[in-house]
Amino acid sequence: METNVKNGVGSLLVASRASGDSSPVFTWSPLPIRRQLSFTKKDPKLSHRISEENLYPNCDVNVWLRSCEEEIIEPLEGIVKGNIPSWLKGSLLRNGPGSLKVGNEYFEHLFDSSALIHRFNIFDGKVTYQCKFLRSNVYKRNWEAKRIVITEFGTKAVSDPCHSIFDRVAAIFNPQTNQSDNSMISLYPFGDEIYAFGETPVIHKINTETLETEKRVDISEHISIVHHTSHPHVLNNGDVYNLAMSVSSKGPHFNIVRFPATTPESPTSKFERAEKVATIPSRWPFYPSYMHTFGLTENFFVIVEQPLNLAAAAVIVTRLKNDPLAGCFRWYPEEYAQFNIISRKTGKCCKFYTEAFFYLHIINQYEDSDHIVIDICIYRDPSMLDCMYVETMKSMHHNPDYAKMFRGRPARFVLPLNPDPNNNDPSRNLVTLNGTKSKAYYLNNGDIFVEPERLCNLGCETPRIHYEQFLGKPYRFFYAISSDVDADNPGTIIKVDTYTKSAKKWYEPYCYPSEPIFVPSPDAKFEDDGVVLSAMVWGQDDENHAGIVILDAITFTEIGRAEFNTPSPVPKCLHGWFVHKTGG
Repeated sequence: METNVKNGVGSLLVASRASGDSSPVFTWSPLPIRRQLSFTKKDPKLSHRISEENLYPNCDVNVWLRSCEEEIIEPLEGIVKGNIPSWLKGSLLRNGPGSLKVGNEYFEHLFDSSALIHRFNIFDGKVTYQCKFLRSNVYKRNWEAKRIVITEFGTKAVSDPCHSIFDRVAAIFNPQTNQSDNSMISLYPFGDEIYAFGETPVIHKINTETLETEKRVDISEHISIVHHTSHPHVLNNGDVYNLAMSVSSKGPHFNIVRFPATTPESPTSKFERAEKVATIPSRWPFYPSYMHTFGLTENFFVIVEQPLNLAAAAVIVTRLKNDPLAGCFRWYPEEYAQFNIISRKTGKCCKFYTEAFFYLHIINQYEDSDHIVIDICIYRDPSMLDCMYVETMKSMHHNPDYAKMFRGRPARFVLPLNPDPNNNDPSRNLVTLNGTKSKAYYLNNGDIFVEPERLCNLGCETPRIHYEQFLGKPYRFFYAISSDVDADNPGTIIKVDTYTKSAKKWYEPYCYPSEPIFVPSPDAKFEDDGVVLSAMVWGQDDENHAGIVILDAITFTEIGRAEFNTPSPVPKCLHGWFVHKTGG
């Protein structure tokens, strides 16, 4: 691996200062270098201190750990309170963990739970609710066998005695033969079709009315990739872009893959016409960076390589031993994170560096006065992945470190595209953009190092924007849910004003909303002219209870909701999409 060690020691992000929004996202503290750290549920730092008291009395982690026991095929009609705008017509579709058990066996990590698709249909002031499990191959095999038959991200399956070591060797060269296709993370449109995504190259078409799983598509059969992110970007012209990894004799590469919109002139499948429009080699050939999302602007693609890496050799050993993939991750806090800015016209790439951080979600990115602005929900390290082991979640109320491990903040990085190379004074701030405290400096080797600005002093996750109009463009507002488990109200929806660095909040005691999705008003006049939708579940013993809340996006106050009494528990979901209803 290449090394960018500052002053001969590693750096690890530590907790930020609590006073005032002008303080940095995180402060930096030199710590001894840890060359390797595998994040598993047995990581001793998860349980080195145990408290007798309930440290997070307002946070009910069980909303994630519920298992749906009965699908809702026929739509339930909800009890509507308040006012639902007459113009709001369509379906809020959601994806997320649905069941942590198969027969008498239980998954060990939240990411392994069987995918459950939810639908809140809104029409003429009424709302209905349905839910149905995604019929992936692994779901069907598990439920036929009444046990976990395929090893997942954090759960080891009992090996089939009929499979020899040679079967496992063969599976390395054909990963789809015994790899989970549980598309449990997100939902995105390809034209008028909706697909469920995970991080393997297999996606599933979902019927937007019945929630039936209608088609399974293995993208690697159309274009050579082994992994893709669960957050593609959908452009207004119907093109879809995603970030995918491929492996060849030259090592791993990150590719931007374009799926062209289907048109009368090009009626063939968008998957068959998929093409790689930009490619860069992995910064670390034997340790490719973990990717969950990427960015694009009018002229650039943005790929952020964080120092959470997948050890290639460990992947091979893991496949041979039938162990979970989670054991293959390595965290290198002494390495800089690297921003790759790739021209969409020429493919030329320029790079920027910053202190190590972990991230899942980019909020937005855009060009402004010869700068790239990129806003990201960042963490000091990947401990939050450990926080989602079931055993860790069940004991979180007595773990004094749990809230710190989940502590993140939204940060703004500003990357100067054309600084004066003849004035390489390391004390000169290269950022000339007004209205930001982000900084950039030349290092002695000529690289550019960037320092972020904190956008607000709140933990924000699953961020969304006015996507249709402001993806890749200058924007002002984003919406998120709280990631601060020790907050007075952990179930909080947040609206952040990136101009004023201020925030508005909505919450209800013992209520846990999911990813907020902005829906613009017809003929919207400004960025936040519309409503914010969020699916809701309730904590404590109120398990058979689901809902949807509608907030005025400007005032961030509730204007309406619908609630449902369900025949079985409803777990909290992750990501989704709003499908507009056209016509009468």
